[in-house]
Amino acid sequence: MESLGDAYTGSRFEGRDPRRVYAGAALVAVGVAAIVAAIVVGTGSVNGLVGADGVVAAQGIAGVVAGLAIPALMIGVVVVLPASRRERLGVLAGTVLCLGGVWLFTQSYPHSWTDGANQMAFPTMLTYFAGGSLAFWFVFTAIAEFHVRNNPTDEVSLELKRQGETKTVQLSRQEYQHYRKAIRGDGGQTEQVIRELESRFDD
Repeated sequence: MESLGDAYTGSRFEGRDPRRVYAGAALVAVGVAAIVAAIVVGTGSVNGLVGADGVVAAQGIAGVVAGLAIPALMIGVVVVLPASRRERLGVLAGTVLCLGGVWLFTQSYPHSWTDGANQMAFPTMLTYFAGGSLAFWFVFTAIAEFHVRNNPTDEVSLELKRQGETKTVQLSRQEYQHYRKAIRGDGGQTEQVIRELESRFDD
């Protein structure tokens, strides 16, 4: 799968607004920094610096920061990649749900989190999980489509060995799937597949 780092460098910039790419990279960096900050604040080691009075307050701040960081990361990815409008809207919808989860967290933590008659931990986590899953699905789709666009031939490299000699043969995705299905199904087709591959070896 295409790594996000590849999208930031070299020919991956072609056809895209560099400002948009840098904005997406900045969002990703902010998201990563926010997650690190949430971990630091959550440990309670910097309570005085952030104005948090006690472990509970520090955990509340850490929860909000981490909750905002993950959507920022996913938005940054679809900003960098040439995602479709559907994928961007999907990530946006997931982000809205995540923000709803963060808002529920700020309203319920700590007093109505797991104590009292109106416990909000489960609905808050469910809202955030639904938003995160939706956004992640569209981010995954955008990355997969970007990989396909940058590999239009969609070929599979198959390494063949015969009598100590090794040769790499290029197969289309359809050919590879056909051969794999034939071998798995057997039915006497394995030898035919071997002969066809050996004929490519001799080319």
